[in-house]
Order: sequence, then structure tokens, then C-alpha cells
Amino acid sequence: MKIACILLASGFGRRYSGNKLLALWEGVPLYRRAFAALPPALFSPAVVTSQYGQILVDAAKAGYLPIQNCHPWEGVAAGIRLGLQAAWRSDGALFAVCDQPNLTTDSIIKLLNAFQESPDRIHALAWRGKKGNPVIFPKALYPELMALSGDTGGSAVIRAHRDLLTLTEVSDPAELVDVDTPD
Repeated sequence: MKIACILLASGFGRRYSGNKLLALWEGVPLYRRAFAALPPALFSPAVVTSQYGQILVDAAKAGYLPIQNCHPWEGVAAGIRLGLQAAWRSDGALFAVCDQPNLTTDSIIKLLNAFQESPDRIHALAWRGKKGNPVIFPKALYPELMALSGDTGGSAVIRAHRDLLTLTEVSDPAELVDVDTPD
């Protein structure tokens, strides 16, 4: 079974007042921490969509397929569409962001295993029943994801298919915390 990883790294970081993906967390840029938590060898394919040249160059060096997002102002949906175009042959697509510095590969592997057991369902990491990111969508929902626009992300598809959602609990709630401000 082929599961794609689509790492979304195109945001403007408006709440952060700049490109937060380059910000250091324990001495490592946020985007590189995401690369470490989501090793490309686990996926087929592993894609990074970004408007930032440095991130795309480093993504290629790390084994990801780098895809230039030339329309980042359109919102998250632009990155979703770009990533899915590259991952169309996969059975499922894991969507992740680069601002969860405590995410672990162990949790990603648990999520991948859950999807392999039920590949017709949506799978998301969670803490005590509260959905977080990343999320894996089955191929049957790719057309709905491709139809998204603006800053509407996969949550809209999840809301339309709540009955398909399966949660995989992380062992530490810090894994699901995202960085929105320099504080």
C-alpha cells in the first residue's frame, strides 16, 4: 500500500510576523524538525510544497520531492492541490505541517499502521479524543480535497465525513502543539 506524505510549508506566518518555518526550536529550524519526524523512506512519494527556495533545496537534499508553490496567497488549498497532483497514485495521503516541533516518528508510524488496517477511513493523530495533525485521507476523498479553495483545508472534508474519522492517540499532548507566535 502506498501512502504519500504531503508536507505543507508555504505559509506566510502572519501571526508569527515572518517565516516561522526558519525559526529555531532547540537549535533546529522548524521545517527540519518536520523532515526528521516524517522520514521520506516511510512514504511513496514524500512531497514538500513551499514558496521558500531554501526549504525546497533542503527538502530535495533530505529525499523529498520539492514542489514550488507559486500561488501561496491562495491559502492552504493551493498546497493541498499541488501535493495531491504529485501523489495521485497513492492509496492515501498524509498531510502535515511544519510547525509541530514535538511530533515524533513513532506517532507517525502508529498513524500509518492504523491507515493500513482501515484504508477507507480518515485517520488523524489525537490527544484524549481531540483531533490534531497530521491527517491521512483515503484516495476516495482526493477529488474533494482537490476542490478546496482559499484557506480551507482538509478539516472541511473531515466535517463532511465525520463518520469516517478514526483517531490515533499520541503519547504526549506536546506532539500536537503548533507554533503560532515567537512566544
